[in-house]
Amino acid sequence: MPSTPLLQVRDLRVSFPGPKAGQGPLRAVDGVSFDLAAGEVLGVVGESGSGKSVTLLSVLGLLGHSGALVEGSVRFKGRELLGLSPRELQRVRGGDIAMVFQDPMTALTPVYSIGWQIVEQLRAHTDLSRVAARARAVELLAAVGLPQPAAQFDRYPHQLSGGMRQRAVIAMALSCNPAVLVADEPTTALDVSVQAQILELIHRLRSDFGSAVVLITHDMGVVAGLADRVLVMYAGRVVERGSARALFEAAWHPYTWGLLGSIPPLAGPRPRRLPSIVGAPPALDALPAGCAFAPRCAVADARCASRPLLPADGEQAAACVLVPEVRAAARERCLHGGVPA
Repeated sequence: MPSTPLLQVRDLRVSFPGPKAGQGPLRAVDGVSFDLAAGEVLGVVGESGSGKSVTLLSVLGLLGHSGALVEGSVRFKGRELLGLSPRELQRVRGGDIAMVFQDPMTALTPVYSIGWQIVEQLRAHTDLSRVAARARAVELLAAVGLPQPAAQFDRYPHQLSGGMRQRAVIAMALSCNPAVLVADEPTTALDVSVQAQILELIHRLRSDFGSAVVLITHDMGVVAGLADRVLVMYAGRVVERGSARALFEAAWHPYTWGLLGSIPPLAGPRPRRLPSIVGAPPALDALPAGCAFAPRCAVADARCASRPLLPADGEQAAACVLVPEVRAAARERCLHGGVPA
């Protein structure tokens, strides 16, 4: 990894106003830190509501008029992004850092053709003429695998299938050759064959465009096939980080064990029923005082009443009190027996 990361996030905290009168702010992201190197794929995983999307939306300044308070530091190529004016952020978004949103139907404007929308972005961030921008848009639609790209240029979002819309959104995100691509659940609601095609397309981004990728997902199978490193998030906090290989071979945190246990095995006998993590993530206004995962954890004990912190150093780390001597046995028990209440 280079000495200066492409994207550097430190102690990121995002709070929203409480929905009830007199209620204090609710912290949706609590102290998230990570680095992203050029050409790297970073997977950010966790259940719905774990803070994955909010983390990256805040990095891009896309929380809009939600009343969110964003604190910490976000540096892109050494430049601090938090505190930039909307005009300055607009130059970064799309040109330097682009995002593939979770739902391509709502990410695209329904009253404009997909080609027009790609041209609009190109004209906003480059000095291409309209003719040159159209030619570049058709080239991008071909690059993401849309058949008859010149004809697709004039089609509207509702005229495309879900997989084709997702490809169009990716083409738009890549239009200005961004250094960082954020893909938020890029395969949601797509059938299995289209999912495989979209994942293969993202896999080619590093070689074809040289982009670093942040992949937001709840699917550990997707992470296994694409990511170099992984952040596991729960209740707005990073509970484990490490290389994809290390996490799949010997994860350290019980929550990660639960996510891994829900993946069907590729070899050996198939269980009649996959293990699952019982219960649900805690509400932001009812977080436990200690480890947020403790109420759902099979190996929690009295030490979990104090919040375990994620070590700042180390290639692999987990916010858990388990010591290495007992971690392996506990992991096997949770992976093969589920994570009981």
